[in-house]
Amino acid sequence: MKESISIIVPVYNEEANVQLLHHEIKTICEQNEYQYEIIFIDDKSTDQTLSELKKLHPVKILAFRKNFGQTQALDAGIKQAIYPIIVTMDGDGQNDPADIPKMIQYLRENDLDLVSGWRKNRKDPVGKKIVSRTAHLIRSTMINDGIHDSGCALKVYKKECFEDLSLYGEMHRFIPALLKIKGFTIGEMVVNHRPRLHGQSKYSWRRGLKGFIDMVSVWYWKKFAVRPLHLLGGMGLIIIIFGFLSGVITVFEFVKGQDMSETTWPLVTLFSFLIGLQIFISGLLADMLNKTYYENREEAPYSVKEIIQNEKKAEVENIGS
Repeated sequence: MKESISIIVPVYNEEANVQLLHHEIKTICEQNEYQYEIIFIDDKSTDQTLSELKKLHPVKILAFRKNFGQTQALDAGIKQAIYPIIVTMDGDGQNDPADIPKMIQYLRENDLDLVSGWRKNRKDPVGKKIVSRTAHLIRSTMINDGIHDSGCALKVYKKECFEDLSLYGEMHRFIPALLKIKGFTIGEMVVNHRPRLHGQSKYSWRRGLKGFIDMVSVWYWKKFAVRPLHLLGGMGLIIIIFGFLSGVITVFEFVKGQDMSETTWPLVTLFSFLIGLQIFISGLLADMLNKTYYENREEAPYSVKEIIQNEKKAEVENIGS
């Protein structure tokens, strides 16, 4: 059976990489007789990336009005995809398109919904490797999605994975965890990772901080998305119990003849009850609001300026005289 695949590639300031990467993707797809489309999302590059993309055939180009980030670029590309298999990869040339057929085969043979690449032998600077391994330890503790390298952009999905999933923030790193929460089956395989030949890495401490905040969000959704009352209600009850205990101490001190104006126990009791009750009620409200899942909003967190569709060049026949 011939596969029909959509390849999604977000790019930002990758003018020296996009033509070679496009050629590699096109070659792999044609060698395997795929029905395919290649979608590049230009995240408002400040160099000549968009100009270089417009020279490519076949390609669909989404040009953002401003820099929205990799996650939003992926989300825009995925929403434009028309084929049942979606492949995502970085635009810096470090992911190897030659791994795509093996990943699709692995997905089919094991009846998976997602296959994530594992850059077991990374060709990155030592500092970036340390940051990545630290992030992996934190992620495996908080989320435990069973993936060694969730940050690897090279992934193969069945399109239905994204029917009820919208991406935001820096959530692209946590797609396997989000899908696992929803009940999709995920797998992982070792892929080739190549050194960056041109351009500079876009990773920064700010992205790392945003990623950690989003990790907390994923942890919350994993643990308490269905019943937020379990978290907020539990916290509220603990504080109310503490207020009850402090109330017992307050009564005991009062019976002993303690001047209540000279102790903080009455205030501790009052505020504990009020704060605990407020948190508990917040849990009840969150439990009800949970039914209006924000992903049902039609508004997207990005704005596409234009969509450019370049078809294959027509072959010119040389007619002899």
